[in-house]
Amino acid sequence: MTDDELMKKRQEWYEKAKKEGKLKENPTEDHKAGLKAMQNPVRRHILESLGEGKMTFDEVKARFDLNDVQARLNLDMLVDTLYVDKEDDKTYVISPRGEAFLENVDHKHL
Repeated sequence: MTDDELMKKRQEWYEKAKKEGKLKENPTEDHKAGLKAMQNPVRRHILESLGEGKMTFDEVKARFDLNDVQARLNLDMLVDTLYVDKEDDKTYVISPRGEAFLENVDHKHL
């Protein structure tokens, strides 16, 4: 994917999220929620793994040795903060926001 195509994809995703009301009205609150989500090492590792390819709920549970509640809590927070999108009821993919996080933040040192 070229840089222009990537930028277009991200802009389309952002506009769709905004239109659907998924972005918080207050950008400060949006950033606070994102920071809270990404401070947790399990969620960062989940995001890194999704950066390599989509995963099902059960795959996330197994890979990170989580029970149903732990997996749901972490995945829901990543979805709520728009770092991850649900492809269907059980499959998760990294969102353009999640991709940008991995590209721009030295997350290995958080």
